[in-house]
Amino acid sequence: MPGLRTAVHEFSESLHVLRTRRFGSFWVASLLSNIGTWAQQVAEPWLLLTVGASPFLVGLDSFAQNAPVLVLTIAGGVLADRCDRRRVITLFQSIQMLCPLIIVALLLGHAVRPFVVVGLSLVVGITDALSMPSFQSIVPSIVPREQIARGLALNSTQFNLSRILGPAIAGVLMASVGAIACFVLNAASYLPFIGIALWILPARPAATAPREPDSRPIAGLRDILNSPFLRGALLTVLTTSLFCAPLVTFIPVLVKEVFGGSSNQYSGAVAAFGVGGLLGAVGMLAVPPGADRRRWSSRAAVGYGLAILLVAVLPSCRPLPAMMVVAGTSMAITNISANSLLQMAADRRLLGRSVSLYMLAMRGGMSLGALLTGLASHVLGVRAALLIDGLAAVAIQLVIGLLWLPLTPADHPHGAT
Repeated sequence: MPGLRTAVHEFSESLHVLRTRRFGSFWVASLLSNIGTWAQQVAEPWLLLTVGASPFLVGLDSFAQNAPVLVLTIAGGVLADRCDRRRVITLFQSIQMLCPLIIVALLLGHAVRPFVVVGLSLVVGITDALSMPSFQSIVPSIVPREQIARGLALNSTQFNLSRILGPAIAGVLMASVGAIACFVLNAASYLPFIGIALWILPARPAATAPREPDSRPIAGLRDILNSPFLRGALLTVLTTSLFCAPLVTFIPVLVKEVFGGSSNQYSGAVAAFGVGGLLGAVGMLAVPPGADRRRWSSRAAVGYGLAILLVAVLPSCRPLPAMMVVAGTSMAITNISANSLLQMAADRRLLGRSVSLYMLAMRGGMSLGALLTGLASHVLGVRAALLIDGLAAVAIQLVIGLLWLPLTPADHPHGAT
């Protein structure tokens, strides 16, 4: 079975990257940090609903975390390319660490208000937008170009593993100690990542590398946006983020207000999404470097939209985890494939800005999607809002696929696949 032998070989080669000292340390530190993040992501919307926030405010909170990407992510890409990435990450991650500590203090003083939580989410969103391109540039900086796709898939495995462990830990902590423990855990989880980032990244600023001929901050981005091949990847991610990503944001509303479920059922649904994401990421480790990742990304994006449709019409909470596994698997395959296309094609001098375009499509789409779905949920109900999202996602992804998949090798740079 040549196909099976090839898949096993590719999987083995991917694990070899994980065993390297720098990448392995980064992988573990990122896992710990993301576990804390997901624990808070589970606790925060539940906390907002507990203190009387409406579904719209839950959506607004998600919007506040992601909206700054729309206006600041290109600036973050410039910082990643022209400044010392270690300093960028340390500064902004330290500011982020203060936000859950403030919420802990407010919880201890019984002074939590929904708009304070939303305001702190905005601070996290601003610092994320400015530092995320530096963070996302780490993998291409510590692995060879031919290993970038494997490195990104491995990085996605830890992210989706944290989506399983974080909500699971959050469920235990919320049931035993309360939401405050999730915020303490998140604050502590920043420390190992900051330490590892200081170790594995070079001390010299990116500005010491040869400059591109045109030194304007947004130089080079037009090359990506003008490429039909790479533009298809960005549009696929944008559409998925806009119409499918709100599923995770509004799962607490669906579980609590429609199904009358508990916090354990909610955290279980989020963990199931992580299981699906992990399955998708692990599956991508077995995909050969020469495979056409457009087909993986486009077809999985359609599957993601179909999963949203099914969630919208579920009669009860019982089948929800299975649907979340399908949604998570589709999400991981879509985003890993598109991100690999972009980063393998990127000029090393423009890596931060290439990553910033991906983040703009993903996080910017998430922010707008959360806000629009929140408005639709307020007016029509969460079921109807998710149904509209699913229909729009499937229809638009089919159109994008019809235009993107027939492109020839001449339509994309550097032979990226």
